[in-house]
Amino acid sequence: MDRAGTPPRSGLHDARDRPAAARHSGADGARGREPDEARIDRSTGMITLASSRVPRKRQRGVRRWTVPALVLAAAQPALAQTEASAYPNRVVTLIVPFSPGASTDIVARLIAQKLTAAWGQTVVVENRPGASGAIGLSAIARSAADGHTLGMMIVSHATNAALLGNKAPIDLVKDFAHIGQVVSQPYLLVINPSLPVRSVPELIALAKSRPGAVTYGSSGVGSVLHLAGELLAAQTRIRITHVPYKGAAPALSDVAGGHIAMLFTSRMSAQPLLAAGKVRALAVTSTERAAGAPEIPTLQEAAKLASYEVNGWYGVCAAAGTPPALVERLNRDINRVLGMPEVRERMTAAGTLPAGGTPAQFAQLVRSEVEKWSRIIRQAGLSTGSS
Repeated sequence: MDRAGTPPRSGLHDARDRPAAARHSGADGARGREPDEARIDRSTGMITLASSRVPRKRQRGVRRWTVPALVLAAAQPALAQTEASAYPNRVVTLIVPFSPGASTDIVARLIAQKLTAAWGQTVVVENRPGASGAIGLSAIARSAADGHTLGMMIVSHATNAALLGNKAPIDLVKDFAHIGQVVSQPYLLVINPSLPVRSVPELIALAKSRPGAVTYGSSGVGSVLHLAGELLAAQTRIRITHVPYKGAAPALSDVAGGHIAMLFTSRMSAQPLLAAGKVRALAVTSTERAAGAPEIPTLQEAAKLASYEVNGWYGVCAAAGTPPALVERLNRDINRVLGMPEVRERMTAAGTLPAGGTPAQFAQLVRSEVEKWSRIIRQAGLSTGSS
């Protein structure tokens, strides 16, 4: 279910109605020893040496094979470069593991539009929401490693992997080719305007006076939006009720409609509703105020939480085994898109920062984020259960 029950339109509900708590070899030069045998894998052109005696007649055969095998091995990088230069030769699918209208979807469609123009080949965005982004991510991991299926990987995938640990069905490092980071961004804490609070301290006071009555949405259990709320609750010692959705967009819609009280979300997603007065921003999750919204305090300021910090990021990935030359080609093309003045202007105005960088840098970011969130989860005593 997208939300638990039907809370009052203020986003509050009675804690009594709340359901239960919502991963011996001698010297090689010994006298009389024959040379090591060379074994060639004809499918790959690779040569291996095996320590065994080889008849001299076979040695001559080995020598005849050695040169062509080396030539084939040396030619493989050139063949890969040729394949990368001919890419794409058909429609490319960019999988977004979240609902249409979410900030991940907005960024993906902007990138797809620019890549379509650059390649002369259509890039289609396909939304596959559900399970905190795991459904779409699984589809990316299972796709052919030819670059014609790409996907968006975001910080929520790292938080979910950190929560599940060894039980995670997908390895964010081993199961993907990391093409490049595209954006970084903080999140906003937004509330329904009818909620009787005007600041974070007032919100905390309300939650303490009515334990469990303040509801907050997320894009799914284990998502960064879920853990942002859990982290706030842990650091302020309040009890709030988590209502998971299939994406941030429907959760944001329900904040505006008064079905839930609050949500952590991107400024890109919230901007239209903020402008229309349908939601109100109380704080930003970064350590500094956002350049595009300097009037909104940080949670560190507003709630005197010195260690509170949650930042988001999105990147493009493909299935593991995608040829390195193709990964480099994709990385260059995406970085060109991120460098376009129009793209930078649109992203910056919406509260996101174009990132860029190398595939190796993105892979390192993913590794470090899983480690960081694993540490935060342990220290805060967080869990996947509803709070």
